[in-house]
Amino acid sequence: MGGVWTALRWLPAGVGPAKPPAPLRARPPDAASGRGRPGRLRRCHVSDAAAGAASGLHLGDAEPRPELRRQQKLAAALVLEAVNGRSAEERKMRPADPPVLPAPQKADANPENFPGVLPQKPKRHFRRRPPNLQIRAPGKDSEDRRQDDTQRRDEAVGDARREENTQRTVVSWRGAVIEPQPGTELPSRKAEAPHKPSSQAPRIQNQAASPNERQRAVIDAFRHAWAGYRKFAWGHDELKPVSRSFSEWFGLGLTLIDALDTMWILGLRKEFEEARKWVSKKLRFQKDVDVNLFESTIRILGGLLSAYHLSGDDLFLKKAEDFGNRLMPAFQTPSKIPYSDVNIGTGAAHPPRWTSDSTVAEVTSIQLEFRELSRLTGSRKFQEAAEEVTRRVHSLSGKKDGLVPMFINTHSGLFTHMGVFTLGARADSYYEYLLKQWIQGGKKETQLVEDYLEAIEGIKRHLLRRSEPRKLTFVGELAHGRFSAKMDHLVCFLPGTLALGAHHGLPADHMELARALMDTCYQMNRQMETGLSPEIVHFNLYPQSDQKDVQVKPADRHNLLRPETVESLFYLYRLTGDPKYQDWGWQILQSFNAYARVPSGGYSSISNVQDPLNPQPRDKMESFFLGETLKYLYLLFSDDPDLLSLDAYVFNTEAHPLPIWVPPRGA
Repeated sequence: MGGVWTALRWLPAGVGPAKPPAPLRARPPDAASGRGRPGRLRRCHVSDAAAGAASGLHLGDAEPRPELRRQQKLAAALVLEAVNGRSAEERKMRPADPPVLPAPQKADANPENFPGVLPQKPKRHFRRRPPNLQIRAPGKDSEDRRQDDTQRRDEAVGDARREENTQRTVVSWRGAVIEPQPGTELPSRKAEAPHKPSSQAPRIQNQAASPNERQRAVIDAFRHAWAGYRKFAWGHDELKPVSRSFSEWFGLGLTLIDALDTMWILGLRKEFEEARKWVSKKLRFQKDVDVNLFESTIRILGGLLSAYHLSGDDLFLKKAEDFGNRLMPAFQTPSKIPYSDVNIGTGAAHPPRWTSDSTVAEVTSIQLEFRELSRLTGSRKFQEAAEEVTRRVHSLSGKKDGLVPMFINTHSGLFTHMGVFTLGARADSYYEYLLKQWIQGGKKETQLVEDYLEAIEGIKRHLLRRSEPRKLTFVGELAHGRFSAKMDHLVCFLPGTLALGAHHGLPADHMELARALMDTCYQMNRQMETGLSPEIVHFNLYPQSDQKDVQVKPADRHNLLRPETVESLFYLYRLTGDPKYQDWGWQILQSFNAYARVPSGGYSSISNVQDPLNPQPRDKMESFFLGETLKYLYLLFSDDPDLLSLDAYVFNTEAHPLPIWVPPRGA
């Protein structure tokens, strides 16, 4: 496979110490080179240094060499030159970068003072509109039939184990206890006039076309999940489907906001309008409650911005701006590295109760949303605060060939807990957002992509290994020079990110690695008795006839309905056209239906993916199941490349699509 450069090889030829990497050398651009936590941070996984520590399988020197760094910088420059200076003939062979959404500006905004955004002159008496989307609404007959089936299933449920009066206090992952507010109203059963979309709403094309069979199955799954949320958790954060109750994390209708754009994409207009009414009438941010900056940014701010872009409804932008303003006190620290938590009612921000550190992924995975909020409102403060974090993290010492530690101190601004490197919890989306910010900004911010390219080489050099006996390529962890063959399911975001980068002109061997890691993530599901991946796996490094590649410890056997595998399947299918990725996603959806679907409504995370007879429901449906998992499955099963085109949109780490910025015509 050709590429715009020849990089370090990403995998040793066999088991054993690898040779030092060969010097980088440039190659001519090749048109074939391209065609890229949500609960991500709920656990801090310390590397299991004992597993594979003595394997001696490091891909290169333990410490980066100055000449290697210079070669990596040169290679990155060559890549960027090739990406930005392709020949006319190459451009014909690659997807064009289409003109996308011009930046709306407030009347009093001065775009000339706005970093990274080009000035525009809006026409008089004309309102900017989000781009048209090719979205197909479900057929009415199948829709009515699914509603009848859901009602019959609900009426047939009477299990004694589903207790109605469970305790409704939830302890968040930060340890903060939030009590549910009594008196939250269920949606009205009275018929109401449909909301009239604003003049910004795009026309929906191909309304008469129906979703295909697999997409209809996703719509059915969403309706079933939504029915449980509507009946038992309306207006609350998360559904507890087994006990037919709810839990609160922030008390802001988290599942409802996370699911807004999914409903729009799936064509569920009735459900969308009902949810929109709740946002209009009930969503109030003036309340004395702490929110996690990262989780609330990617779910709430990202969800509102995406709903605005897809529907054109100004309500969502106004709510997003209000919420963004309430998050800003988190950035008021001595180092400009934000605190992890902020009270959106009082403005008091603070680190977690147990440390003065923030998580690196937390502070570096909010930029897409804050940058877009600035672009839409004309207020520079959101983008400036978020990009200052990026600049400071870029300049820090303590990295290892582009890999970053998991923690950063909000007072000193320095990395802490040095020497531990992972692509799992607390670090994963740092790498994702380097690439996606570069794409969002029209591929102009070269420092972002240089950091990303360096990090990918660091992954290849230090974290990649092959398992036995199937020789699956996987990403392990490194703790103080000791390798652990441990891989979180969260790491399965990486195949999709690598593929997205290759699509946008980065080295072709990124797509090669994406395919290999995608096979591994599929096997993490396939080798389990339920067909669902556990939260964490350990890979077997030594040939043993009676051992599988994927091994699971008892504490790690749970599945939280996470999206990362189907997220990457979507990217791989969209960018390669290989139908096996659709088939793999279909198997996973069937497993969710077999082992996680609760008859009375909703889906539950499970405790044991290795026991199909008793998977042990955990009585929790994370908001990202509706916001990400089902959305990516629906897009995976679509054969329309213009449905949220990857040349027009970039997805945040909660699967909320945001437009790619491009210069205005004539610029």
